[in-house]
Amino acid sequence: MAYTPKTKVTDQSVDKFLETVSEKRRYEAYKLIEMMQHVSGEKPKMWGSSMIGFGKYHYVSKSKCEADWFKIGFSPRKAKISLYLSCDADEFADELATLGKHTRGRGCIYANKLDDIDMKVLEKIATHAYENAKDYDASK
Repeated sequence: MAYTPKTKVTDQSVDKFLETVSEKRRYEAYKLIEMMQHVSGEKPKMWGSSMIGFGKYHYVSKSKCEADWFKIGFSPRKAKISLYLSCDADEFADELATLGKHTRGRGCIYANKLDDIDMKVLEKIATHAYENAKDYDASK
């Protein structure tokens, strides 16, 4: 049986989704949308039920699972803002050192609030991630 990714682009309205989050997170989300739209030149799209993404690329994992994913995006979660990059966050060690208060995963940056991070540094990281996202086949 072929793997079917659960997270896909949807027709859900970004604005309608943002009506469901706190006023603070909504304000931060619109700041991120403005920056990511500037970086990508694309309109935001909902991915799954809670992620907002820009652009799209296709990847094949080492186990040969295939999926489309957004190049850059975020989720305005209750506890933290999850910022998603289409590449390994280790590529940004220098920038992350000056980003501000955050934690990270392999392709994610987590911030308690946008006021904790330097938006110019984040824009630089997002630009690199967006411009370097390419279809990827890790199974080869």
